[in-house]
Amino acid sequence: MPSKSKPLTDAELTAYEAKRDLAAELLQSVREMKAGQVHVISSPVIEARNKTGLSQSQFAALMGVSVRTLQGWEQGRKQPSGAARTLLAIASTNPKALLAVAQK
Repeated sequence: MPSKSKPLTDAELTAYEAKRDLAAELLQSVREMKAGQVHVISSPVIEARNKTGLSQSQFAALMGVSVRTLQGWEQGRKQPSGAARTLLAIASTNPKALLAVAQK
């Protein structure tokens, strides 16, 4: 598997992809799911957004951030700042209050 820290060149990517057996990888994934070996990781940011019922673009606009930043939070690649964490806590505990403030 390629390193996540250093991007592959086009030639390296082509060579890596040529060696892969996608059918075997998919079959292994299905076996793991059936055996209960797959763990779904839930993000508190996704949960907060879902409680508001907003799409990523709508929620990002409400939070005052780009969709890309929101996606980074949801995927755990980035962490929200103090102010954003506070708004996320409000969205999680009282989504109606956050939506009411946004409509004003």
